[in-house]
Amino acid sequence: MEKVPMTAQGFATLEAEIKHLKSVERPSVIRAISEARQHGDLSENAEYHSAKERQSFIEGRVLELEDKVSRAQVIDVSKLSGKVVKFGATITLIDDDTKQKAKYQIVGDLEADFAKGRISISSPLARALIGKTTGDTAEVNTPSGGRSYEIVKVEFK
Repeated sequence: MEKVPMTAQGFATLEAEIKHLKSVERPSVIRAISEARQHGDLSENAEYHSAKERQSFIEGRVLELEDKVSRAQVIDVSKLSGKVVKFGATITLIDDDTKQKAKYQIVGDLEADFAKGRISISSPLARALIGKTTGDTAEVNTPSGGRSYEIVKVEFK
């Protein structure tokens, strides 16, 4: 069984979503199905079919999240240190072409959110950065062509 790396924060987020699905969403959809059944003929009851689809989605999502949680390899980023880029590192980069600064944290696939500066460990940028240190240059192949980034700072927080 393949382990899924994630931060402690990402693990807590998954557990919170499971709890919400089980304690709020599941009872809500059960009530919706019950109410829809009271409307009579189920074969032409759109509310019933909608509620059943929602129930199927919720149960599938719970199973998916429980699988990820059971395979989680939680890494406490606050206990990591060093100057080498690895999982959990927050890296400050400068684009060699545009000279724009960017800051990203390397996290697990389920936690990635580019808008919040959290990139997946399996992303091309993260793969190019892993193993590098401050002052190194990382070459990344993107859909719009090759990009080059200089690593300005590596920190763990």
